[in-house]
Amino acid sequence: MCGIVGIFDPRGVAQFDRAALVRMNQTQFHRGPVEGDVYLEPGVGFGHRRLSIIDLAAGQQPLFNEDRSVVTVFNGEIYNFRELTKELTALGYKFATRSDTETIVHAWEEWGEDCVKHLRGMFAFAIWDRNKQTFFVARDHLGIKPLHYAFLPDGTFVFGSELKSLLSFPELPRVIEPRAVEEYFAYGYVPEPRTIFKDAFKLEPGYSLTLKVGTKAQDVKPKRWWDVPFAPHAPMAEQQMEEELIVRLREAVESQLEAEVPLGAFLSGGVDSSAIVAMMAGLNKGPVNTCSIAFNDPAFDESTYARQVAEQYKTNHQCETVDKDDYGLVDLLAGLYDEPYADSSAIPTYRVCELARKRVTVALSGDGGDENFAGYRRHRMAMGEEQVRSMLPLALRKPVFGFLGKAYPKADWAPRIFRAKTTFEALARGDTNGHFHGVSILGDRVSGQLFSQGFRSQLQGYRAVEVMRGHAANAPTDDPLSIIQYIDMKTYLPGDILTKVDRASMAHALEVRVPLLDHKFVEWVSGLPSSSKLRNGEGKHIFKKALQPYLSDDILYRKKMGFSIPLASWLRGPLRESMKAAVLNPMLLDTGIFNPAFLKQMVDEHLAGTKDHSTALWAVLMFEAFLRKNGADGATRVSQAAGSSLIASAA
Repeated sequence: MCGIVGIFDPRGVAQFDRAALVRMNQTQFHRGPVEGDVYLEPGVGFGHRRLSIIDLAAGQQPLFNEDRSVVTVFNGEIYNFRELTKELTALGYKFATRSDTETIVHAWEEWGEDCVKHLRGMFAFAIWDRNKQTFFVARDHLGIKPLHYAFLPDGTFVFGSELKSLLSFPELPRVIEPRAVEEYFAYGYVPEPRTIFKDAFKLEPGYSLTLKVGTKAQDVKPKRWWDVPFAPHAPMAEQQMEEELIVRLREAVESQLEAEVPLGAFLSGGVDSSAIVAMMAGLNKGPVNTCSIAFNDPAFDESTYARQVAEQYKTNHQCETVDKDDYGLVDLLAGLYDEPYADSSAIPTYRVCELARKRVTVALSGDGGDENFAGYRRHRMAMGEEQVRSMLPLALRKPVFGFLGKAYPKADWAPRIFRAKTTFEALARGDTNGHFHGVSILGDRVSGQLFSQGFRSQLQGYRAVEVMRGHAANAPTDDPLSIIQYIDMKTYLPGDILTKVDRASMAHALEVRVPLLDHKFVEWVSGLPSSSKLRNGEGKHIFKKALQPYLSDDILYRKKMGFSIPLASWLRGPLRESMKAAVLNPMLLDTGIFNPAFLKQMVDEHLAGTKDHSTALWAVLMFEAFLRKNGADGATRVSQAAGSSLIASAA
């Protein structure tokens, strides 16, 4: 597990400054504190920070082929590297190391751009082939490992694991992309392929980029090389599904157990992490190392269930209690994520990674279970809404439920059964619009007032729902639930969940592996019928049924808690003054993005307890922290130039 950076001159002649490349590489020191190195030749530069996991003695990067005509830097793990090594050795390639990195070099030599189709793992890598005068970058199937890139004003291509490595170049314009701001305040993160900055991008999961000497920036288009198929299997009995699911789950877990450093697992006590630990216990010769965090507030604490699973499988379990009022990480998180990020569960995630690193260097997690098996509450709600939509045409639904949505009070304080406003509003929309409304962190009532008129004009009618509409249009399925799962795998999974885990884990030099996102496992699960995933209002139906011999019903069927923190009380209590200072900061108001009167209204209403604006206020607070941490210095504002569509930086 590592951090990678690189620079490429499409003209093939530039003599890059070694000091600039070293500086770029050092921005990601935390990702690989063991060792690091850079390589330069005319037109090309690579940098690498290493967290040694496999072949500790060798495997240093940048890594070359035998005649040094091909060089790579790589972040991740290739789980089938031993099989690939045998295959490539049989084809005549000679290996100088036992590392998985070297398989990438020879796979490129043998299969070119199609090398990615032979890899099983999590990865982001770049290759320079001097003989072919070709520069190639790729990202793994589901987006477990990140890759950011940009073209500098002179046409130079730069990339890095984190956005901060690109920002080490003062030449990269710090111009905020208005559509990214709109998307951030809808989703709580900036979805791929955009970043918060107009000229920097994320390579999407399952995509690659090929640049040849002579390539112009405007001609470079990311190419998709893999997608979640959602191809239905031949009919099979439920028992057969359950048996095959366990076989495939065990195999996915087993494929990710190799390491030359201490290895363990996160154990929250939920279904997904418990399933991973159950499989590991059956595969390990000795006890599994597990860790969890407890909260000093029972409303947020799942540690009892984690301890139950740990006792069942006799793991070496470590649990530490974290104060639920662990709000001192706001500025630190802003520095980790490099762009606005509003998922408050980043705080406990940071703490559990910190705890895990005390005992292990590699930890397996249960991320991906909800996306695979329709485990989110919003999946149940969406399918309930879909049943209503199927009975009534949009022309009838829109006026009826639109009226009810407007007329029904927003009762944040009330039991869930009385909070029908959001449901009515979702029913008034089409499928994708309804799903967007269900996942958006800010409803129309807030987002419509949050931004200034000047900023709205800069958007030129663009709405964040377009992200979901684009994915829905590309979905390889017509099944309503599968489309929603597909959208989640393209947005929430890489943009929120995997980003959160990557930054939190790498901040502690901890490698996190995700067996439930093994692409072979995902492909197979995607082909199961929707009715096996969501049945009678119960998500993960087939997953839970298959796990019944391994986990008790109170683990499998208890109410999902999630990894939450008491935002509303924080913002009315210990973070009261910090929140007011951030949300009403003149620097923030000077951007021209926000409606100052509405910001003050939200602050007043939340502090008075008449409305719960905690999600919106937290999003604004984290946006303000981003501006302070990333050199905006309060100088960013909506450009007043006629016809401009940018938020131009005056810094």
